[in-house]
Amino acid sequence: MIAAVLLLAVVWVFLLGGTHAGFLVPDLADFARAFDPGNRGPRVFVPAAILVLGFMLVFGLGGGWILAGRMLVPLSRITDATRTAARGSLSPRIELKGRKDEFRELADAFDGMLARIEAHVAEQRRFAANASHELRTPLAITQTLLDVARNDPNREASELDERLRRVNARAIELTEALLLLSRTDQRSSVREDVDLSLIAEEATETLLPLAERQGVAVEVSGGITPAFGSPVLLLQMTTNLLHNAIVHNVPEGGTVQIRTTVDAETAVLTVENTGDKLSAQLVSTLTEPFQRGTERIHTDQAGIGLGLAIVKSIVQAQDGTLSLSPRADGGLRATVRLPVTGRQVP
Repeated sequence: MIAAVLLLAVVWVFLLGGTHAGFLVPDLADFARAFDPGNRGPRVFVPAAILVLGFMLVFGLGGGWILAGRMLVPLSRITDATRTAARGSLSPRIELKGRKDEFRELADAFDGMLARIEAHVAEQRRFAANASHELRTPLAITQTLLDVARNDPNREASELDERLRRVNARAIELTEALLLLSRTDQRSSVREDVDLSLIAEEATETLLPLAERQGVAVEVSGGITPAFGSPVLLLQMTTNLLHNAIVHNVPEGGTVQIRTTVDAETAVLTVENTGDKLSAQLVSTLTEPFQRGTERIHTDQAGIGLGLAIVKSIVQAQDGTLSLSPRADGGLRATVRLPVTGRQVP
């Protein structure tokens, strides 16, 4: 537009320089003369120039908008693929077609990076699954030998036998948890419509004896909460959250609150518990394997350090989100958002 105005100004100055200045302000009739091929002269020049500039403005904006949109389509596909990978799904690829330009090279490089990351993650999962399978047999044999030794009437039981049984049982729990963690990452579970409130009640009934032994009161609230996911994995997820809230609680008079609600297009499960005060930095690491809220030590009820890691893996496999935050009075608040339908949680 600037170049066109300068060009028309040069034409006016050098070719129509002696023309009366009154022609610079045309009226409506002058615009009609601009469409008449028989009209010539300075009186028609200004309205014709205005019409040409207007056409150039509209055509330039519209054409530029369409051209820019077509050029940025590959960038939009790359952005969508990046967001999908950020949610934990590494299998989709951009596979950008067309000529070999900068966007194509960027898309091909991104696809190659995703392929290498996916292969590396798959190798780690296979290793964890294979190691868990290999460990199950010797651990089961050791457990059987310990049971036989304990039930032998000709042999006196000792404290060492009981300690060996506890260590072996813990190793079996760790092996099963690692196997479960590798399976939940595969996203191969069958999903269906479920009621998250019923799953929360079932998990509460299962862990109620543990809560009574720990002196923790469990409160469940919420109505019908439809969600879309695997019932088995969602039950495991809820059980892990509740178990974590029970064992990492205050010594006496602890409470655990479980709420299920529906927020917009997501089903929300919230688990809160009393306990020690936690820093935000520590809470951000709780979903790491073998990480605990206070320190890396083993107690009788502290679990094996994979509870929240399994929860995170299940939530990601169900296209949901998990957020952990410390409570002001101590304890932890875990919030899980799951899709009500088959769509991913934004």
